[in-house]
Amino acid sequence: MAGTGQTRHLPEAPAVVLVGPQLGENIGMVARAMLNCGLGDLRLVRPRDGWPSESAAAAAAGATAVIDGVRLFEATNEAVADLQLLFAATARPRHMTKKTTTPRRAAADMRAFAARGGRAGVLLGPESRGLSNDDVALADALITIPLNPDFQSLNLAMAVLLVGYEWYLAGADDPGPALAMPKRSRPATKDEMGGLFEHLERELDACGFLRNEEKRPVTVRNLRNIFQRAGLTDQEVRTLRGVIAGLASGRGD
Repeated sequence: MAGTGQTRHLPEAPAVVLVGPQLGENIGMVARAMLNCGLGDLRLVRPRDGWPSESAAAAAAGATAVIDGVRLFEATNEAVADLQLLFAATARPRHMTKKTTTPRRAAADMRAFAARGGRAGVLLGPESRGLSNDDVALADALITIPLNPDFQSLNLAMAVLLVGYEWYLAGADDPGPALAMPKRSRPATKDEMGGLFEHLERELDACGFLRNEEKRPVTVRNLRNIFQRAGLTDQEVRTLRGVIAGLASGRGD
């Protein structure tokens, strides 16, 4: 279907973060899917074939506003640092405790969150293997797409289109205060959450809690998931970091 020539995208739309995308064509088709739904913020983490990409521009079929605005990052945590609500799209079951939702419910949550000044995003992994557990641990919730249980095979653009379409449709409805913003504080950004995690893990290393190297990665992910589920504000993050510093100071006495 030919495009209309319009390149308008909506500033309150969620960011789309592709981790390790492998083909320029797939990135271009993601951009095309995004602009159809009013999404314009596309972020790439270590694209396999580099950037810029002629094949991506060609496959975007006119979605140049998205392609021209692409931002590159070396690490996933850097790409999501300014976001306060992050969904990870994944088809594989994960052995971690995470809220799981559908594109429709996630879209309503992101609409309500944006209406209160929050910044949301959706994280997707490489075409061949999906997101790593460490990337998934950055997210507040998982998006799974209910499809035929005997055949569930989506490419990146399909997944983005399904989520983006639900987000676009949700603009016509009032999703209600699904995720109310605090009055005196704001939700912590992923960068602030990352600082909390690094602070906590540094002190846990110092006291020997994480001395079992074999179990350390799983323990760290579990701890991060606990705090991700809490939906912390920036003030709560500062309070927790003060608690950690106080405990560490007392241990040194």
